[in-house]
Amino acid sequence: MELLPRSPEEFGSARYWDRFFRQRGQRAFEWYGAFPELCPVLLKYVRPRDKVLVVGCGNSELSEQMYDTGMCEDIVNIDISDAVIRQMQERSASRRPKMSYLQMDMLQMDFPDAHFQVALDKGTLDAILTDDEEITLCKVDRMFAEISRVLQVGGRYLCVSLAQAHVLKKAVEYFSQAGWVVRVHEVATSRDKQQFVLPVFVYVMTKFKKIPGSAPQILEICPEEQDKPLRLESTERLVEAVKDRQHYALVCSQLSKGPCGEQLSLDLCDKASGRPRYTLHVVDSPAVKPSRDNRFAIFIIPQGRETEWLFGTEEGRRQLAASAGFGRLVTAALHREQHYEGMASIQAELSGKVMELALPGLPARQQVPFLSVGGDIGVRTVQHSDTSPLSGEFVVEDVKGDDACYFRRLVFLSNRNVVQSEARLLAPAPPPAQKKRKKDKKKPGLAGPPMAIDKSYLCCEHHKAMVAGLCLLGSSNPLPGAPIAVLVVGLGGGSLPLFVHDYFSQAHVAVVEIDPSMLEVATRWFGFSQGDRMQVHIADGLDHIAKLAAEAPAQYDAIMFDVDSKDLTVGMSCPPPAFVEKPFLEKVKTILKPKGVFVLNLVCRDARLKESVLAILREVFPLLYVRRIDGEVNEILFCQPCPESRRDAVELTVLAQALEGSMQQLGRTWDSSYVLADMLQAITIL
Repeated sequence: MELLPRSPEEFGSARYWDRFFRQRGQRAFEWYGAFPELCPVLLKYVRPRDKVLVVGCGNSELSEQMYDTGMCEDIVNIDISDAVIRQMQERSASRRPKMSYLQMDMLQMDFPDAHFQVALDKGTLDAILTDDEEITLCKVDRMFAEISRVLQVGGRYLCVSLAQAHVLKKAVEYFSQAGWVVRVHEVATSRDKQQFVLPVFVYVMTKFKKIPGSAPQILEICPEEQDKPLRLESTERLVEAVKDRQHYALVCSQLSKGPCGEQLSLDLCDKASGRPRYTLHVVDSPAVKPSRDNRFAIFIIPQGRETEWLFGTEEGRRQLAASAGFGRLVTAALHREQHYEGMASIQAELSGKVMELALPGLPARQQVPFLSVGGDIGVRTVQHSDTSPLSGEFVVEDVKGDDACYFRRLVFLSNRNVVQSEARLLAPAPPPAQKKRKKDKKKPGLAGPPMAIDKSYLCCEHHKAMVAGLCLLGSSNPLPGAPIAVLVVGLGGGSLPLFVHDYFSQAHVAVVEIDPSMLEVATRWFGFSQGDRMQVHIADGLDHIAKLAAEAPAQYDAIMFDVDSKDLTVGMSCPPPAFVEKPFLEKVKTILKPKGVFVLNLVCRDARLKESVLAILREVFPLLYVRRIDGEVNEILFCQPCPESRRDAVELTVLAQALEGSMQQLGRTWDSSYVLADMLQAITIL
């Protein structure tokens, strides 16, 4: 430890390095990997006839090994430390006559312009660029300027580095702006992960004459497992790509030490596009005693089901791992932008990489089981994709769920792990039987997923609870045929307002939706339509309700908020914070009838923020109920302006049963899995 510098400034001090190498003696000090690890990259860019400059050579054996293996002999090594230069001259003078060692400051070199084809730097840039102070940055600029000066056009600056973000960004920006081609290689190192977890990189900057004007920057990365470079569009994206590789190395190091208390996640990207192809979650089960047969397994989540509670939440994945009975389970979610041939191809693709995530002590050549639901990878068909100025990129996709049922989903790609709207699809009627023609040898194609929307089925548990809240309107209202006025803020796929419209035959439903693209999506893909009892207003919900409050108070029996927030930095994703501010809630109360109900879908992970929202709601509405949704963050709040409307869970269950009985008498029955009374049994008065 006494060999380490007391401060970052000492890295640039000749006195420090003289003392360092005198104390270390003849033992080689290898920054960031040895020659066998670096050799595959160096061979790509160093030719036998090249004249090579090594800056900050220290007493590394790299130059000697390059010389001895015949990679290159015309090598000039420089270092600021006179002590280490004398050591290296004594070590190589007789054995390597074409290689020289010079004591020289790389910030002010004595070589003529365009003197070298290659400049090699192993850890020197990292040692200098220790902070973002102006004096440090000026020193680095001088270093880069000198390297640029002594390299010929077409020459390569090879910099071996740990690629800290500020170091990589500085190097890439300097040379790319000068018109150089920048490529970053990850080095396949064999260091013990317990000792050193960060991967090593080699920046390869190739000098070109700068073209006048705004020539495009050429920025590339070559991950360790592939030779073909991946072109990236910006310095920021290159830095992020390197960070991803560093994150993966840290995860592997952490997992190699034993079971983890927290679930770790990472993305594996497609080699060609660089886009995420698999999202992995590593789940350890401390209660399981690992043996040879139950130590490690991979679970492939069927396409389209990654948002389900069992696969999309920490608690769900923990339950999945425990029921699978393995000490460590890695779940793999498949991305919608990617194509997958089948389970066998996924297994072949993942086998090598996921073994790096196994528990320590897994026997060599141990066969690791790949698990899934029903043994297949599921079905996902993207029916429509588009971009909205308000909602961003979104997709409409059909996915196969349990029992071979198909579901249609709307997903905003800004929050791709959340299903915005969902509807069950009806199985198509079988085609009429036809006689086979002898000449027709065409094989029948696979039947595609059904297209008709099942309007009797509410997929979302929070929608079921919101509809059940209509029972709060009274003992005789809302019978299915009783007139009620309902305002829904937030259309999505239209499932909620469509259900109220279809099953309450005298309900007049007004929907407020800020994004016109969503009305088009709901109409085209989710069976939504307008009519005498269903009207959509394209407007900001805040403005629309403020206008109603000024013009026509006390006109709605029920008001439902099911609107998401586009600001993902707030701990509340539904509704946007402005919708639960007291002045606005007063306007909501104004347009609600005295015995009406305001139903709010609240999704809030910030405990303090949720308490403040509840406090404001209590100030505005004297009567407040909550229905929590099992396995979800959603909480449905039922708010009433009249305290005399108070009912307990038993009374509400009786009302729900009466309503459902009236529905059956009128022949208007919905899916049997939805029972209003069950929804209201768990309601709590706040």
